[in-house]
Amino acid sequence: MPRNRRPVDRAEKRSEIVNAARSLFVDDGYEHTPMGRIATAAGVTTNTIYWYFGDKDELLVGVLDEIHADALSRFVALADKSVTEQVLWVVDELERYHRLVDTVHSRTSVSAYIDKWHNDFHALWEQWIAVELRNDGVADTDIEPATRMIVFVIEAMLTHPQDEASKRTMIDLLFRKVGASS
Repeated sequence: MPRNRRPVDRAEKRSEIVNAARSLFVDDGYEHTPMGRIATAAGVTTNTIYWYFGDKDELLVGVLDEIHADALSRFVALADKSVTEQVLWVVDELERYHRLVDTVHSRTSVSAYIDKWHNDFHALWEQWIAVELRNDGVADTDIEPATRMIVFVIEAMLTHPQDEASKRTMIDLLFRKVGASS
């Protein structure tokens, strides 16, 4: 006689799959994590994952959404910190997930789903930078190029790691050069 299983809420099961994938993607990398391994870690069959996610890229976006939501909930506690401290915190967060950052950048050209997530992520954070610059009195004509420069420096820090003092010095200088207080 088949055993009766307790019904599992769809959101709960989806969360279990995302948590298993998150752990494996962060520890072992997206490319080295087959769906079967995620299924085993989540205690489901591979087919079950496909009931919740269309493909591995969609699952990756689920993981990215969870990581980003966690980060945003912690970021709000930095509201009283300087913009330099906030940017350094963002850089540290991105460094924690360097494998996933690399994966997103490499997959944007092959996955429209990941490309959209990446563009939305950039839009949100670029908007935050622009607001900070505007609040610091940076001229409207300089907001867009200054925002791009800041993003480029942050991305360079991710591909060319720096010690904390160097990061702080670069961010302080960058904000001073664009006419914002740091």
